[in-house]
Amino acid sequence: MASRGKWGSKVGFILAAAGSAIGLGNIWRFPYITGNNGGALFVLIYIVAIIVLGLPIMLAEFALGRATAKNPVGAFNAIRPGTKWHFTGFLGVITGVMILTFYSVIAGWTLGYCLKCLGGQFKGIVREKAALVFQSFISDSWVQILWLAVFLLLTIYIVSKGISGGLEKYAKVMMPLLFVIMLLLLIRSLTLPGAEKGLQFYLKPDFSKINGRVFLAAMGQAFFSLSLGMGTMLTYGSYLKRKENLVSSAAWVAALDSLIAILAGFIIFPALFSQNMMPDQGPGLVFVILPVIFSQMPGGVWFGFAFFTLLAVAALTSTISLLEVPVAFLIDEKKWPRRKATWLVGMVAFVLAVPSALSGGGVRFFTNLPILHKDFLSLWDKLWGNIALSIGAFLVAIFVGYVWKTANALDEITNNGVKFRLAKCWVLSIKYVCPLLILIVLISQFF
Repeated sequence: MASRGKWGSKVGFILAAAGSAIGLGNIWRFPYITGNNGGALFVLIYIVAIIVLGLPIMLAEFALGRATAKNPVGAFNAIRPGTKWHFTGFLGVITGVMILTFYSVIAGWTLGYCLKCLGGQFKGIVREKAALVFQSFISDSWVQILWLAVFLLLTIYIVSKGISGGLEKYAKVMMPLLFVIMLLLLIRSLTLPGAEKGLQFYLKPDFSKINGRVFLAAMGQAFFSLSLGMGTMLTYGSYLKRKENLVSSAAWVAALDSLIAILAGFIIFPALFSQNMMPDQGPGLVFVILPVIFSQMPGGVWFGFAFFTLLAVAALTSTISLLEVPVAFLIDEKKWPRRKATWLVGMVAFVLAVPSALSGGGVRFFTNLPILHKDFLSLWDKLWGNIALSIGAFLVAIFVGYVWKTANALDEITNNGVKFRLAKCWVLSIKYVCPLLILIVLISQFF
């Protein structure tokens, strides 16, 4: 009989769950989305979206997981056996695997860029040359597959060690390391000449730029940043002991996730403005623009190495959680040993990740898909990272609000005498506000 395991401590659980939420979305995606949507104004709306949309769904997933002590499929089956609701769990399991496939490719880029920084490849580089270096890197098929394999092997190794001996043990090391690296980078960035212009862009809202697009971008970023809708938080909640406070745990995870994203902005925008570069650089910001900035600042080689190490650590905390969801499913439902489940899913993910690894120019078919005219990685990101997550979170809100019933969920949340002063607000949010906002975000993906 396979053992599910439990978290050894509340701190370990919070760091592991926060690590799941904290990833490339916080340090890579958040700054360029912020830059494209007006800076401080976007940050303000983003924080509100975390509170209104992210926290209620996260708490619902934690409650559902701990109440059943099951994986996503088992959780829905336990509460409504003999119905079709378990397909929501299957959607979460599949979504986790599919996101792992393309996410690991991007995560592999961070390792490659760590070596490029140490090798001095960005010394004196200009933007045009940096763009060529990046394109050459992602179009080298064998290099891409190598870094993909390295990153997945790291992920498989940690997850195979179990809950307290793997996920919790390494989260307790990686999360503090991530904070230390960020603080060092923050100090360096804020002391650059001209950094105050970046701070003004990041901290002084311009309300004249407020529009529907900014609200949609903020809701989408808050939602996707917290790893909601694919059963990760449900699975992590299933390993919680009955005595743990779900409300404070959810608040800590959301706070740490938001803190890392906001700190990333404090690192990147002062550095950008110090080099007289515009903040709306798009997705290429990290891998094209930042190497140029590193090359122009004192100690840039080590600054760049530290930054891409930070990205790699953040990415690893997320790939661990992505792999844990399908592994928990095989342990619970198929009674497989953890090691066997981890290696099987990891190898399947590697095979399914190859098209994404080859879509940067390595193979023409995957680089420019017929009819769709987009690369495979971008298609998978849109399909699984946006649409599938939105559908999953919407179904979780409907299930908890109307099928399991909020009264039962509240019984679980307030177990062991926990005080939940905002219970009525949470009920209102999970039944009405969250489904509506998620539908808006979902529909916006098609336009």
